[in-house]
Amino acid sequence: MIDSFPISQGWLIAIALNTILGAIALLLPRKVLTTAGICHAWALGITIWGCLGWQGYIVILSYLIVGSGVTRIGKNVKEAKGIAEKRDGARGPENLWGSAATGAVCAIGQAIAPNPIWLLAYVASLATKLSDTSASEIGKAYGKSTFLITTLKPVAAGTEGAISLEGTIAGIIGSLFMAAIGWAVGLLASPWDLLWCAIAAFIATNIESLIGATLQEKYDWLTNELVNGINTTIGAAIAALIAVLVTALKLPQ
Repeated sequence: MIDSFPISQGWLIAIALNTILGAIALLLPRKVLTTAGICHAWALGITIWGCLGWQGYIVILSYLIVGSGVTRIGKNVKEAKGIAEKRDGARGPENLWGSAATGAVCAIGQAIAPNPIWLLAYVASLATKLSDTSASEIGKAYGKSTFLITTLKPVAAGTEGAISLEGTIAGIIGSLFMAAIGWAVGLLASPWDLLWCAIAAFIATNIESLIGATLQEKYDWLTNELVNGINTTIGAAIAALIAVLVTALKLPQ
């Protein structure tokens, strides 16, 4: 369970820790986040620690570190194909909130009305995002064959809505990794929650691919960041729904 800090102490720790980490990040020669991204991450980090304590912070920090590392896997291959991430993979505010806005809402929900479902949804949202990142980045670099999810016709790596076997496997591993972190720090109430997170992430990531293949090119406002937000929200909602149904049906858990 989440440790109980007096509210003032928890928020003071959050402010101090994130200020120190933000200052270090600004001084590093190679940045995971842009300068603006670091400022927004400061606010996000304070919110997560303030609402969920160190456990919630460890989960989102793990996503940031692993997700950034995955982005750099096969970097030379992706650069040669012209499909590498912009800014050498450094994330800006739009990327940050596209990935973590759903998690932030779940964290605030837990602070206002504590319930294990908020914690499951929080972990599931980040498991979904790491699944998406892993599937996309590994698929672009090492996918031997990539297919459009709507027609299963071969398409070039990096095409919106493209999927690959290698990317799909990487996505499943990524979601289970994030769920395992959530379990290890005590945010998930049952080992079954790891499975719920993985199932939710798999479904949500494929729905995102469907959106990319059918809608994203038609609407300029449907940016990658917005689609990421939709993706993480779907993942969080599906995991929560599974848990509620399991409880309602009194299935083993």
